[in-house]
Amino acid sequence: MNFDPNNKISYKDGIYGLPFKKQDCKMVYIPVPWDVTTSYKSGTHKGPEAILKASEQIDFFDLDYKDPYLAGLHMLPIPTKIKAMNKTVRLKAEKIIAADEEKVQKSAVLKKTLAEVDKASHFVNDWVYQNSKELLKNNQIPVVVGGDHSTPFGAIKAYAENFDDFGILHIDAHSDTRVAYIGFEHSHASIMYNSMEKFKGVKKLVQVGIRDFCEDEFNYTKNHSKIDVYFDAVLSRRKNGGESFKKIAEEIVSKLPKNVYLSFDIDGLEPRFCPNTGTPVPGGIDYPEFLLLIETLIESGKKLVGFDLVEVAPSGKKDDEWDANVGMRLLYKLSAHCLYSHGHIKKHSN
Repeated sequence: MNFDPNNKISYKDGIYGLPFKKQDCKMVYIPVPWDVTTSYKSGTHKGPEAILKASEQIDFFDLDYKDPYLAGLHMLPIPTKIKAMNKTVRLKAEKIIAADEEKVQKSAVLKKTLAEVDKASHFVNDWVYQNSKELLKNNQIPVVVGGDHSTPFGAIKAYAENFDDFGILHIDAHSDTRVAYIGFEHSHASIMYNSMEKFKGVKKLVQVGIRDFCEDEFNYTKNHSKIDVYFDAVLSRRKNGGESFKKIAEEIVSKLPKNVYLSFDIDGLEPRFCPNTGTPVPGGIDYPEFLLLIETLIESGKKLVGFDLVEVAPSGKKDDEWDANVGMRLLYKLSAHCLYSHGHIKKHSN
């Protein structure tokens, strides 16, 4: 490979400026420009492209793994059909969002519109599932780059089918356990409810950083034997009481099964790291704390089988790519941890 990691790179050559072909990579990013059901601010559909463009600012050397990129990182082309669908179907979804549930149920036109939105979501889910399934079959690691948090549904389905003793570590400001929020079967606010109800292979869900949820969600997670929740308010009290986050991280990891999938909504972090995400919430996990949690997972010997990164949204202002910059760096670091967990790279002694 004729590539010098010390020189200036261009995203036009591939994510992180890497010249790898899909078939030569251990990890393949699946960009999903989709945010049709977002109920507050739209814009996360621009996340994959923003992360791709910001990726040319990476420095490849990693203190833990030295050169993780050598395992091969590749991003699929941003799907133009899904991008176009997002624009047209979003307009339909906005009609549902603007109406109350009773009005939707009484209107044949709105019920038809809702069905059209759900049909489009099913198309996206199946597209992600088929790509993820193919990559896993080829012993490659599929990583969904969203888009809103509905986008990894197909990937979680493929992983749950592919791994035994499988669980989800969910980092988020929101519980995402609503039932068909605003009527949408595959709402961004329903991804974890759908995963727990539809995928028998999911043995455990551990949620961390949750700080925005309704009473129904609280009761659902509290009464579900396979779900543990680490609410942000409780985490803050424990840390303010003198407990180290390392100890908390070890406790969180102990709740997880052998094979772990990380579903990471960037709004799980403090909003200063993602100010333009679709539904920011005060509070949250600090950047170093999140990395410590993942490092603790890796050190435990449990396997990080895969992950997603969703809800990154650019500001739309010229020369302001902070959200994408944070996102692409997290993507690179998580990729390194995941590649190591699969045995594709080694630790670097420093």
